Amino acid sequence: MKLSPLSTLLSPLSSLHSPLSTLLLSLLLLTACGGSQKSTTTKSATESEPMATVVGPTFSADSAYAFCKAQCDFGPRTMNSKAHEECGAWIARQFQGYGLSVIEQRATLRGYDGTPLQSNNIIAQYRPKQKERIMICAHWDSRPWADNDPDSTNWHKPVMAANDGASGVAVMLELARLLKDNTPNVGIDFICFDAEDWGEPQWVVSENVENYWALGSQYWAKNLHQSDYKPRYGILLDMVGGQGARFYQESISLTYARDLVERIWQAGATVGYSAYFPREEGGSINDDHKPVNEIAHIPCVDIIHHTRGAGFGPTWHTVNDDMQHIDRNTLRAVGQTLVQVIYTEK
Repeated sequence: MKLSPLSTLLSPLSSLHSPLSTLLLSLLLLTACGGSQKSTTTKSATESEPMATVVGPTFSADSAYAFCKAQCDFGPRTMNSKAHEECGAWIARQFQGYGLSVIEQRATLRGYDGTPLQSNNIIAQYRPKQKERIMICAHWDSRPWADNDPDSTNWHKPVMAANDGASGVAVMLELARLLKDNTPNVGIDFICFDAEDWGEPQWVVSENVENYWALGSQYWAKNLHQSDYKPRYGILLDMVGGQGARFYQESISLTYARDLVERIWQAGATVGYSAYFPREEGGSINDDHKPVNEIAHIPCVDIIHHTRGAGFGPTWHTVNDDMQHIDRNTLRAVGQTLVQVIYTEK
């Protein structure tokens, strides 16, 4: 699905406080908190306190989890399947139900083996007439082969794609639900890219120079749904619901949108989820953000689960990418971070 990234070492941070200064600081914080009426996201004791004001509504991990499960209930959303068509229609209806305008960008694309793929990029527009816009995107199709499964007898089975696909769409749907009663300062386009996961399976020895990953986003980048489409930036969500997820700073994102990477990772720290967003480079990954950056020339950051030394995690492209391995805490960390980014837009 993606190229394996490299990693760098993270320098530890430390601080020293005298007992007296610690006591004085505690008293000041107690006084300040006593006069505040603003609610914040619940955080674990191991997570750092926010360094800036937390803004925006509370992201519901339970709601996002339900959106993830609803997609999986259709079965694997592999290209050209009934489950794929039915789930696509369901996704469009959900966005429409929250008052967004939906464009379905259908196209017949060609897979690595020449298979015609009936693709559908789903674009949901919040406040479509608003000139200043941002885009949030994820892929919604399932990989047709569990070719990274430790059991080779599973290699030709489809992947349920609870994390690698459904989780990103689930976070976007929950964000769309929150927008109804919490208006930000910008318009938002939620783009569900199709045909992301039809790259060559591992058992195929290929001399293709063409990139058969991220076919839907490649098509969209060459055929924008609006000819003059120029959002401020894009954020790609990929594998954002898995257990033990860590989102290292992806290299292509740093090349094209370093300032946005810093802003997103700072937002994660502000809402108390810095443990999920290490300030450490994770290497270059072939994903939907690549054509967004290189073809559409829209600065786009990839928030993607990758763990140093363990690739994309134990369920990646296996039959175990299912709801049993989705973690509400991960969905909450990503979702609340996105809320912070959205509601700090001027």
